[in-house]
Amino acid sequence: MTDLLWTAAAEPRATLLLAHGAGAPMDSSFMTRMAEGLAARGLTVARFEFGYMAKRRTTGKKLPPPKAEKLIVEFRAAIEAVVAAPERVGPVVIGGKSMGGRVAAMTAGEVLPDAVVAVACLGYPFHGPGRPEEIRLAPLVNGRLPILVLQGERDEFGSRAEVEALDAGPHTRFEWIEDGSHDFGPRGASPATLKGNIAHACDALAGFTLDFAATTA
Repeated sequence: MTDLLWTAAAEPRATLLLAHGAGAPMDSSFMTRMAEGLAARGLTVARFEFGYMAKRRTTGKKLPPPKAEKLIVEFRAAIEAVVAAPERVGPVVIGGKSMGGRVAAMTAGEVLPDAVVAVACLGYPFHGPGRPEEIRLAPLVNGRLPILVLQGERDEFGSRAEVEALDAGPHTRFEWIEDGSHDFGPRGASPATLKGNIAHACDALAGFTLDFAATTA
């Protein structure tokens, strides 16, 4: 059974299912800021943890994640839990932070429940830091659903200069976060701020998701 952490919107119109990144849990500062910001914009957000991360809470050991391919079955179970949950409202967008978004995109290459309409990747890991030759485009190119990638302009897992030279497929669109790192944070001398960048990301993701709510209403 998948344990879900819900952040409910006051007047929800759609639901977003988010998975965490490789190294931080579902209630990390980044995940909580995004969930609260999205709820304020009309999305009910459900977060969940992959098994290896949940075990960290009980064992205290920093277990590494398995290969992304092995996490697809857990993401599918979370989708089934959200679709069936009484808290779910409207269409469902699946996604996550970094690795979580990559697994969401991989899962979207399969046939999913009709309620699932799109994918959102918050800082997609196009490659590992310092390994630009290891490009991971297949989940984006082979996806069956529309994909929104929210990416910091200087993300060490794929900067704007690197990513704009790639073909991410016909279903993928990008929203660039000004001077943002992998966690959307700008440099100290930048005119951008972390608060502003999080708000920008929430605005873009809410707009993307609520477009589906409008067409399915």
